[in-house]
Amino acid sequence: MVTSKSPNFSQNPSLQALGLNKQKKLSHLHFYFHDIVSGPNPTAIWVAQTPTSKKSPTLFGSIAMFDDPLTVGPEKSSKLVGRAQGIYGSASQSEDALLMTMNLAFVEGKFNGSSLSVFGRNAVVEAVREMPIVGGSGVFRFARGYVQARTLKFNATSGDALVEYDVFVFHY
Repeated sequence: MVTSKSPNFSQNPSLQALGLNKQKKLSHLHFYFHDIVSGPNPTAIWVAQTPTSKKSPTLFGSIAMFDDPLTVGPEKSSKLVGRAQGIYGSASQSEDALLMTMNLAFVEGKFNGSSLSVFGRNAVVEAVREMPIVGGSGVFRFARGYVQARTLKFNATSGDALVEYDVFVFHY
């Protein structure tokens, strides 16, 4: 019989030890998401489809990977504040609704090097969509909140889109 002292599987660390003894803050971030699927340098590409995806009016089952720029203004040339990196897939057989999982990785200001994780349903034809923030890193460790997305431009021929994002997030 082998015996040894087992390490604890679970602990209750103090908030101070994790650097979380501060009061929670609410931050509002505002930026523009450029989803570019056309041209020589797309920022979103389709990576998977089922045999029936192209027959579906919603492209049900299609999955795209993206690395979209986030800018301070609606112009592509506007100052870059981060990148939206993740996957979206057509998750509805009856409406244009995506399952989105993405990290909003920031490269500017006090949020440089920090990210927010978003996971939720994006019914792209609705004027305003709300998706939950399920976590984050860096400044946004233990983050909770939501994003609101509004499509400002969509080119049905190219598939390119410009989406305005308002982010409301609690963090330490």
